[in-house]
Amino acid sequence: MPEIWLNYGITDVVLDIRAENLEQKIDSDGKVLDDAAINEKLITIDLTKPMELVVLHNSKSIQKIISSLFTICEQKSLPFPRILAEKKIMNLVKSGLPEGSSINEFDNADLSNSNLVFIGELEFDGLFGYETICSRLIKKFGQESMLSAYAKRKNNIPSPGQLTESFDEAKKFADNFEIKAIEIVANSQGIVDFSIGHPSETVLSTKTLESFAIKDIGHHKSMIISTGKDSSNDNLGKSLSSLWNCASAVQNGGLAILVAECKSGLGSDALQQYIEGRLTVEQLRNPTKYISGMEDLLFLSEIQKNFQIGLVSILPDYYVKKLNMVSLSGIKPSLDYILKTQGNRQKVVVVMDGARVLLR
Repeated sequence: MPEIWLNYGITDVVLDIRAENLEQKIDSDGKVLDDAAINEKLITIDLTKPMELVVLHNSKSIQKIISSLFTICEQKSLPFPRILAEKKIMNLVKSGLPEGSSINEFDNADLSNSNLVFIGELEFDGLFGYETICSRLIKKFGQESMLSAYAKRKNNIPSPGQLTESFDEAKKFADNFEIKAIEIVANSQGIVDFSIGHPSETVLSTKTLESFAIKDIGHHKSMIISTGKDSSNDNLGKSLSSLWNCASAVQNGGLAILVAECKSGLGSDALQQYIEGRLTVEQLRNPTKYISGMEDLLFLSEIQKNFQIGLVSILPDYYVKKLNMVSLSGIKPSLDYILKTQGNRQKVVVVMDGARVLLR
């Protein structure tokens, strides 16, 4: 019996599946950089100048870059960069920082400080096509611009891996500021590449992600999807990106089960308002103001016309059912549900790193 470990929050959970029920196991590809190659790229940064490194989310690859930067500063007797992060992730980021470093809250929406260097890991995104520093910035600080980006969505279904008009809006927003970015491309094993520069330049890293993340696998009836890392399943809104990345490979009438802890809850005002009955799907079509996570709610309602979605999370059953998903209490019950509803001989595709693969 194959033993497959899937990420669930800060831990991994085991999926015991009979060989005859496993269709294929899909992980991210790409050759990772060794320490020497990482340092070679990082020493191109002028570390003699003041640097305020803004951590937009937490991941092992981000921790690796920060740790390498600190080592270089130590070796050259240079001051360490100042580390900043949003209050809600400060403790998480701090736990992965090198000894002796400190972290401060990034609570200033004024992006005119040219010492700011934003660091984030590239993924796919349903609205923008790619989750880059540009898209992260417009989501956090560009409420009005987000309405325009949302209005320019390709249609009412997600478009991961496509350079959309919404993506142009994100670049345009970032172009207003003299800031820098470190855009990381990673897989489940480590850092594949990263680029340094203005956020509208570092978006070229999307080509690197494309080169190893896209997999043509045809259509399948049953799929279990892990996001691959805890920063991608911290909340439901973020976790849904992994579902969008795999949706094209789920056949009509099929079943996709998302494994996502969601310890920070829904992570989306639109999802919250919908569950509370203060927002309808119809209101999402041509809104006059943007509510965070609108696109995910819209995509979810459209995709559910094609196949059923199950969710393994710690979210209340009430929330999951309100969103028309099947609430499942764990990995084993997920597999049991597939075999019960699709038949004992059903073959299942297992996606190990849903945030960093794109299935077609």
